[in-house]
Amino acid sequence: MISGAELVVKALIKEQVDVCFAYPGGQAIDLFDALYQRTEFRVVLPRHEQGLIHAADGYARSTGKVGVCMVTSGPGATNLVTGIATAGYDSSPLVCITGQVSTQLIGKDAFQEVDMVGICRSIAKYAVTIKKREELGTILKKAFVIAQSGKPGVVVVDIPKNIQQELGSGDYPEEVEIRGGKKIQVIPIEKLEAVAEMLNSAQKPVLLIGGGAHRGRAHKELLAFIKKYNVPVVTTIMGKGALPSDHPNYIGNVGIHGSYAANQAMTNSDVLFALGTRLNDRVTGKAASFCPTTKLIHLDIDPAIIDKNVDSLVRLVGNIKDTLPRITRLLHTSDRREWFQEIKKMNDALPVHMSEAGLTPETIIKKINEHFSNAIVVTDVGQNQLWTTQFLEVTKDRQLLTSGGLGTMGFGFPASIGAKLGNPEKVVLTITGDGGFQMNLQELATVMQEKIPIIICIFNNGSLGNVRQWQEMFYEKRYSYTILKEKDRPYVPDFIALAHSYGADGLRITSEEEIDGAFMLAKKNQNETFVLEFMLETEQKVMPIVAPGQSLKEMIVYEKN
Repeated sequence: MISGAELVVKALIKEQVDVCFAYPGGQAIDLFDALYQRTEFRVVLPRHEQGLIHAADGYARSTGKVGVCMVTSGPGATNLVTGIATAGYDSSPLVCITGQVSTQLIGKDAFQEVDMVGICRSIAKYAVTIKKREELGTILKKAFVIAQSGKPGVVVVDIPKNIQQELGSGDYPEEVEIRGGKKIQVIPIEKLEAVAEMLNSAQKPVLLIGGGAHRGRAHKELLAFIKKYNVPVVTTIMGKGALPSDHPNYIGNVGIHGSYAANQAMTNSDVLFALGTRLNDRVTGKAASFCPTTKLIHLDIDPAIIDKNVDSLVRLVGNIKDTLPRITRLLHTSDRREWFQEIKKMNDALPVHMSEAGLTPETIIKKINEHFSNAIVVTDVGQNQLWTTQFLEVTKDRQLLTSGGLGTMGFGFPASIGAKLGNPEKVVLTITGDGGFQMNLQELATVMQEKIPIIICIFNNGSLGNVRQWQEMFYEKRYSYTILKEKDRPYVPDFIALAHSYGADGLRITSEEEIDGAFMLAKKNQNETFVLEFMLETEQKVMPIVAPGQSLKEMIVYEKN
C-alpha cells in the first residue's frame, strides 16, 4: 500500500520522465513530500508557474517527449493557463499535475479552490479531476497516452489533497484503453491514387509544410517525397526547418511576413499540397482571396482542421509520417526547370532583406548562423520572432522553437531552459525583445541556481516593436503605449546590471563590428548563462508585410519613403 502522492512519483518513473518542473504549495505539499530526496529524475524549481510550464513546453518541443510539470491549486494552477493554451495551440505534449482541495471541499469555495477542469476545457486536450484513489493510476497512464497520441496536446490531471494522502494499490498499468485511441486513419488507396494523379499532372505544384510535420517526426518521409517529386517547398513559421533551409527546393516562409517569392509561388500554383497546417489568417491573409485558382490538397491528422479556414478540393485525414510514403510511391519525377526558374526570378528581384546597414537583426542572426551550427534557437514573440524566422538557417543540427499559434510573449527564455535540459549537448540561444524578456526574466534565478547555461540575445529597440510597427504603418503613427524608453533617459531596466545582480555576465552591443566578439565571448563562457543586449534602432521593421484584411497578392515588400 502506498499513498496517492507516492503513486504519482511511481508513474513519473515508469514513464521515464527525465525532468519535472515543479512549484510547491499547500494543496500539493504531499506530492512534493513524495518527491523529497528522490533521485530517479531531476526536479527543477522555477520562479513562477508560467515560466515553469513554458520550460516543460520547450523540453517537449525540442525532444518529442512529454513535458511534465507540477503545481498547487488555485493561483498556482491558474498561472499555468497561458502555458496550457500556448502548448495546446502548437500541439506540444504536456502532462500538468495540479493539486486540488480535498474532495469534500470541492464546490464550497474553499481556500485556493478553482475549477481547473472547467477553466481548461477549451484549451487542453483532456482535463480531469481525480474523484477516487483507485482510479489514480489508470488516469495517470491515460494522461501520458493521450498527450502523445494522435495530435499531441496538453493533459491536466487535478488531484485533490485527500487522494494524494490516501493509501491504496501501488499498481501502475502498462497499458490502458482509450476511447477511440486505437483507431488508425487509413486513407483508401483509391483516394491516394487520385491525389497522385493530380500531383503528377500539375504544372506548377507547391508543397506547403506546417508544424504538424515536426510534431509527427516526418522529416525523413518529407525528404523522400521531395527527392522523388522535385517540388518547390514553402513553410509556415511553425513548419520552418522541417526541410533544411539550405535545401535547393526550399523557397521560404509564407504568410503575412513571408517572402515575396514563397507567397507568389503558392498563390500562382495550380496544385497546393498542404501538410499539417491550420491554414490560419497569418498564413492565408484574406482567406477569400487565398490561392483562388489553385487546387488544394490538405493532409492533417485532425479532421476538424481541414476546411476550417480554407476549402480544399481533396481532404486527407491521417498521419503525415504514414501517409506521405504511400503517395511518394505513386509519383513521377520531373525537373520542373521552368517553374523553379520563375520562382528564382521573383526571389532574386525581391529577396527578404533589411534595407538598413549596420547593427540590424539580419546581421545579428546571420552571425548566429556562422557561430552556432549545433544549436537550438528559441524565440520570444514579436519582431524578434519574425526576424528570426526570416534569417535563421534551420538545419538538421540547428533547431528553431517558437510560439506560433497563441503568440505568447514571455515564452522564449523559460522555453530555452527546457530545451537545454532536454538537449544538454547543444548550445541553446534565446532571441527575445526587451518587452518579452521582462515577462519572465525572474527565471534568471533558475538558470543560475540550477546551472543551466543559456545565451540570451535581447533585441532592445525600446518599444513593443511589432505593435509599434503596425501603429506606424497603419495607424498614422499613433504610438499608443508601445514606447518603453523615455526620451533622453536611460532604458529601465539596465539589462546588463540586472544580469549581474543574478550572478550572470553580460555585454551590451552597439555596433555591427562588435557582434563577432560578443558571440565568441559567449561561446567561451558556454557553461554559464550569458546576456547579450543588442541596441537596435526603434524604426527597424519586419518586411515584407501584408496589411490587415488584405490578400497575399497585396504584400508590401519594401517600406515606402
